[in-house]
Amino acid sequence: MIEDIKKACQVMREGGVILYPTDTVWGIGCDATNEDAVRRVYEIKQRQDSKAMLVLVDSSVKVDFYVRDVPEVAWDLIDLADKPLTIIYSGARNLAANLLAEDGSAGIRVTNEEFSKRLCQQFRKAIVSTSANISGQPSPKNFSEISEEVKSAVDYIVGYRQEEMSNPKPSSIIKLGKGGVIKIIRE
Repeated sequence: MIEDIKKACQVMREGGVILYPTDTVWGIGCDATNEDAVRRVYEIKQRQDSKAMLVLVDSSVKVDFYVRDVPEVAWDLIDLADKPLTIIYSGARNLAANLLAEDGSAGIRVTNEEFSKRLCQQFRKAIVSTSANISGQPSPKNFSEISEEVKSAVDYIVGYRQEEMSNPKPSSIIKLGKGGVIKIIRE
């Protein structure tokens, strides 16, 4: 696992794209602050830039760095979440512009899964996390279901957890609006 993390970080620092296990499904990832790398992820997924992608961070402390005004309720949601939770925040900052939704929001998830958490810690920046599939096709449940097209398009494929045959669920998604309004996007 340590070698995988080192190599994945090196590839992302050089603007590359990785395929890696997350706290939910396998993800296509890159440096969330690098516009060119983010553009490549959209190209791999054959998806338009207007469809925002979420990012992973390793601690709630980092949310403050990527969001202008974190609503108070966000801290409670993060603390109380018993499964992976992506929160869409208004006023995103310090991320690649092409990663943000048209309204300037961004989806951020604090990961508690061992590999993705350590990857974020080592990389010291937010990492894009989007399901490892071509847009419109089903999300692969595990590594064996990822298409050759996606595998051949990335710069590095993490070896860790490739044999796992679990049936992970995508994260819940909540959008936090003005005045602490909570909108559930995906349960």
